[in-house]
Amino acid sequence: MSQDKIDIKDVTPKTFNPKTHKGNGDRFNPSNRIYVRESKGTYQKLRRYGGWFLLLLFALVPWIPYGERQAILLDIGNQQFNFFGTTLYPQDLTLLALLFVIAAFGLFFITTFLGRVWCGYLCPQTVWTFMYIWFEEKLEGSANKRRKQDANKLTANLAMRKTLKHIAWFAIALATGFTFVGYFVPMKQLVIDFFTFNANFWPVFWVMFFAICTYGNAGWMRSIMCIHMCPYARFQSAMFDKDTFIVGYDTTRGEKRGPRSRKADPKQLGLGDCIDCDLCVQVCPTGIDIRDGLQYECINCGACIDACDNTMDRMGYEKGLISYTTEHRLSGKHTKVMRPKLLGYGAVLLVMIGLFFAQIAAVDPAGMSVIRDRNQLFRVNSAGEVENTYTLKVINKTQQVQEYNLDVKGLSDVSWYGKQTIQVEPGEVLNLPMSLGADPDKLNSAITTIQFILTDKSNEFTIEVESRFIKKL
Repeated sequence: MSQDKIDIKDVTPKTFNPKTHKGNGDRFNPSNRIYVRESKGTYQKLRRYGGWFLLLLFALVPWIPYGERQAILLDIGNQQFNFFGTTLYPQDLTLLALLFVIAAFGLFFITTFLGRVWCGYLCPQTVWTFMYIWFEEKLEGSANKRRKQDANKLTANLAMRKTLKHIAWFAIALATGFTFVGYFVPMKQLVIDFFTFNANFWPVFWVMFFAICTYGNAGWMRSIMCIHMCPYARFQSAMFDKDTFIVGYDTTRGEKRGPRSRKADPKQLGLGDCIDCDLCVQVCPTGIDIRDGLQYECINCGACIDACDNTMDRMGYEKGLISYTTEHRLSGKHTKVMRPKLLGYGAVLLVMIGLFFAQIAAVDPAGMSVIRDRNQLFRVNSAGEVENTYTLKVINKTQQVQEYNLDVKGLSDVSWYGKQTIQVEPGEVLNLPMSLGADPDKLNSAITTIQFILTDKSNEFTIEVESRFIKKL
């Protein structure tokens, strides 16, 4: 196993020279601003398509109706999760736990196989950051232009363009806040109440909270979040090995670096294919130089690959100087895709997915819990029976009014005091007080185990809940 560990490389310059240093300043200094240059190419198209898909999915889902309600709604106030025709309650939280486990092992599997592609293509921080950068480029100009403008005095024209940029940023942030809260509060009512000033304090608070967080993260923090605050960047190295696909620079082919004319033969000049144009650094959203080797700040977005491939095209060289590759491939060895760690993550992931759908299939359309009267264990009624009092909590998880029948087994000649046929509204939790009475001479022990039975009118399902009946001591 030790042979699979990635060698640690010290990429710290021996002597810092601002004229030859290729990184975007001190990227570990939160006050340093990285001006990201636009990159065009295959991987950036893929990233944009993935980002737009995620954005549209995120924005449209809260608006999808299902019958008379929102299709997907995590209704905290009513303690229920509506997912199209299924309603989950706190009793079904094992499903949520399984969902988190599936997400975790899915991330482990993808990271071991393809590195930080989640970060580079679908992470909300990346998607929103690139969207904010797009507005920045359209309103303020290219990265070089923005850098020069910020270094000079603020003009009226620049102030106007910056103002428009921040208005656009905050509009996106506000829409994001609305959409996120719309997963917890009915979206249509939230928007109506907000703009008619009838909304309660907490929905408004959370809309503004997430709007400010979005504006700050995507507009100002950007790579600081990825480098300094995201825990995934820190523990990902535990999942990497030399067969993990990463963004890598082929030093054998690229070195020695140096500028040259298009018609020049690099071999005669003693140079490799890298022309030292630094475009790979300028397009990097975290400001690293991928030619220094694998670094945890790399989010596998492929921007440097597209920039380098475009340069290779212009020079008439073969593409792939920077590419998605592995440490083994870069060192001339064979890459082993199917390996024990990856297969292990995949196996656990499949098992968890299977358990999740099995649990979904096993979810009953109703639920029942039984609470004994804790103030009085038993009493003797006027008929001479030992009587125990209970409260039955019946939940209708469907979207239609349901009629249920109640019964009990475990006692002979039992008397039921209370309703045995009940009608429950959609999503309602009905509290039903009732009592059971039994002849003490027919009870064989002081405590008898009994089962309360709930059946629907058509007898399609039956729910049994265990409880205790205590007789006169």
